[in-house]
Amino acid sequence: MTLVRLNPWQEFNAIQRQINRLFDEDMPTTFSDKGLSRVPAAELKETEDAIHLLLELPGIEVKDLDLQVTEKAVYLSGERKSEAKSEDKGVIKSEFHYGKFQRVIPLPARIQNTNVTADYKDGILNLTLPKAEEEKNKVVKVNLA
Repeated sequence: MTLVRLNPWQEFNAIQRQINRLFDEDMPTTFSDKGLSRVPAAELKETEDAIHLLLELPGIEVKDLDLQVTEKAVYLSGERKSEAKSEDKGVIKSEFHYGKFQRVIPLPARIQNTNVTADYKDGILNLTLPKAEEEKNKVVKVNLA
């Protein structure tokens, strides 16, 4: 008979790994009262003068989007509407995600929210967010010990 030590933390570690895998999915998700809904994927690139934010919004019309920008974050909400079709015969299977979504994206630097430019083409929203002057010229002294 072999003596095996019981490690109660091993089960917690397994659960933590499973939860981490859930949050490592490629498609961003958010929990809502109706279950799991999809939010637009984002890509953020920071340059010396601006922050460039791309949002993937296929199949959504501009009139169905609400975009608000503060000095520190971008707030986007909208709705992907389904086309109501009535068919007498046949089965319809859809993997599209319809419904309302919202997303807040914190920005890595303060921006001039009055000078934001936006371009929406082929389902991609491209935002150019110019940095605030104090962020552009920010110099940090590093002490060498």
